[in-house]
This record gives sequence, C-alpha cells and structure tokens, in this order.
Amino acid sequence: MRKGKIDVITLGCSKNLVDSEKLMGMLSDAGYTMHHDPDKVTAPVVVINTCGFIGDAQEESVNTILECAAMKEQGIIRKLYVMGCLSQKYKQELEQEIPQVDRYYGKFNWTELVEDLKKENNGICNPCNTPKRVITTPRHYAYLKIAEGCNRSCAYCAIPLMTGKYQSYNQQDILDEAKYLIDNGVKEIQLIAQDLTYYGYDQDKRYHIAELVDKLAHLNGLEWIRLHYGYPNNFPMELLDAINSNSNVCRYLDLALQHISNPVLKRMRRNITAAETKDLIQAIREKVPGIHLRTTLMVGFPGETEQDFDQLIDFVRTARFERMGAFAYCQVDGTYSALHYKDDVPEEIKQQRLDALMNLQQEISADINSNKVGQIFKTVIDRKEGDYWVGRTEFDSPEVDPEVLVPCHDSKLEIGNFYNVCITDSEPFELYGHI
Repeated sequence: MRKGKIDVITLGCSKNLVDSEKLMGMLSDAGYTMHHDPDKVTAPVVVINTCGFIGDAQEESVNTILECAAMKEQGIIRKLYVMGCLSQKYKQELEQEIPQVDRYYGKFNWTELVEDLKKENNGICNPCNTPKRVITTPRHYAYLKIAEGCNRSCAYCAIPLMTGKYQSYNQQDILDEAKYLIDNGVKEIQLIAQDLTYYGYDQDKRYHIAELVDKLAHLNGLEWIRLHYGYPNNFPMELLDAINSNSNVCRYLDLALQHISNPVLKRMRRNITAAETKDLIQAIREKVPGIHLRTTLMVGFPGETEQDFDQLIDFVRTARFERMGAFAYCQVDGTYSALHYKDDVPEEIKQQRLDALMNLQQEISADINSNKVGQIFKTVIDRKEGDYWVGRTEFDSPEVDPEVLVPCHDSKLEIGNFYNVCITDSEPFELYGHI
C-alpha cells in the first residue's frame, strides 16, 4: 500500500539534483509516490532542496520556502521540510523567520528526513542503502557526483562554509553507482564535483581523477562521459591522457577560471597567475586537439579596475573559449571577501562589464559555430520541441551549451539515441542539421 505523495523541489546546481534523486530513491523504496519539480504543488508533503551559493540563488530559495509556507497555512500542504545548502548555513535564522517549516535539514543530514517519515508511519519505512536513485533527467543521461566539499579558499565562495572539507567518495561505490545508472538506461554520465580534479588527493595526497575516469570509460554501455568543474591550479595533466585514450570520454572540459588579471586573481585567492592560466589552456589544447573548453568568469570583484577588466576582455578575445558563462560579483556573508573587502564596484558598472563580456562571447560563439557547417557530428537526441528534434554533440552539456536542431520531417528519431548529423546552418548558440 502506497503511503502517499511527496513533491520534491530542487534549486541550484546538479550536485543538489543528485542529492534529491537519492532521497527520492530512498522514499520511493519506502513506498512513497514521488514527484520532482511539479508544475503545481499538490502533495501533502513537500521537500525543498535549497541553494545558498550567491544572492540570487538564496533569494530564490527563500521565496520558494515562503510560497510553500503560505500553502501550508492554507491547508494545501500538511508537512513542509527544507534541506540543502541554504539551510546548512542559515538554519537558525530560517527557523526563526519561517517557523511554518516542520524541520530544516542541512546539506548532509537530510537522510534523517526518511527516519522522520518512518516515525510518522509507525516504523514501517525502511530505506535502503543501495545506490538507488529516481532519475529526474531524461533517462539517457544522469549526473554522477564523486565528492563532497572543497579544500580551496577562494575569497568569494561560500561553498566550503556549507559543505566543509573535500571528501572523495569511495571509488568502488562510484563505479557501482555508475553501473546502476547504466542498468537503468543511462548512456551519458556527467561527472561532477565542486572540484573534480582534486579527487583522491584528500586521501593519499595523489590525484586519482584520471584513474577513475579510465575505469568508468571501460564500463559497458556508456556512450559518453563528460567532465565538469575542474580547477586550474595544480591541474592533473594525466587527466588529458584519459580523455585521449578513451573514445567515450568527451573532448570537453569545464574549467572555471574566474579572471585573468593578476591583482584580481590574487585578491580572489585563486593561487594561480595569468601566465600560468594561459600556459595551461595552451597545454590542454595541444594535448587534446579539438577539445571544447567551458569556463566561468566573474566581473565586478572588489577592486576590479577598468584596466583589470580590459585585460579580461583581451583574454577572452584571444583565448576564444568554445563555451563561456559569466556573472557579476555578489557579496556572500561569511566569505573572505565579505569580511575583508569593500564591494566597491557599482552595480551599474558590473552590469555594463557583464554585458560587454557576453556580447564578445556571442561573437566568438557565432564564429566557432559557423565553422562547423558542413561537418558531421555524433549527436544524442534529448527531446522533441515544436518542429525539431533537439540534440547535443559531445561538445555540449545539457541546458547550458548550444543544441543541435533537426527538422522533425527530416527523420523519425528516438529520444536517447545517437545519430550522425551533418550541420547545415548555425546561429551563435544553436546548430541546424540533418541526419
């Protein structure tokens, strides 16, 4: 007999999504009917997995809690639980400000939620310890988290304050979870951690990410493995050998650089110089020809001058990143920069710099995409939308990178399958093609 429905709302990054999926797996195994990110909240029990990374994310999390708290007061919701990064950092404040929530859980004690529901159901809830997850992404791809926490000390970042020191997951447990995902239809794994390249170093002072990627690549059934969130300082170059030697490891690397001006990098506490950054990019591209680099850059960090920003613009123009995102600095309580620096770049200037950076990247992306016209790329189909099948190449991560659009009248395709697509036209952030 099913015990009832639970709506789970996930905010923030893909690492949060993995936590939600594991929680949903435990609750589903215990007999609950789970709905993830419903268009309309209707279940008597709601769990909100919050994000606390930057101001906008915190505001979204608080607003979502308030909306659900209001529904609880109206009798639409019977129980409301909150977990994740925001409640990890601001648990006491949230308990005082939004007491309608039945209980707040942090980033790591949310499994107690299952025990709390067990008590409500006379002890008949029995969560499993297997890597069972309820996959909320399209069935053919999933995220695989290999570590928690972060040992870096970047001045602007609150993540170590919320997640603690770096903790690598056991390698065999990761492989077992990957096998579970493959057995459930996953063909593409997005490998994630706050600092992917640090994997294993917390255990024996050696980087083991290349070894892990190589073992994952040898699992039967995996078409693609994609690497997210590397760190440039002390980058393990052997990881590039793992990319080269395994055809199912995508020639794609997400490497957040943040800035290029030496004074800004120093204030950010990034432990790398402009020259070292440029040398690393050159080495990566030389060692893995055709690799697509995704990076994230920040504008408006305290003390950033026009000269600093000009260096950043010149760097982007020269580096020609295939994929790039950017955001304006936002001061976060408790971080080194909030404690030691004045947020002295006006918001208007931050926005101007952000717009200029993204306009430049649009030009670069348009040129890079136009050079793909006439080429054939292996493409996975993610969904059907309007008159097009929508897919991605190995150079594109879900939701953030360009997509490939194939007219529906061109062919009858299947979601989750891979096809060779000839690119016929391009836009800055989209490609068009036919089978």
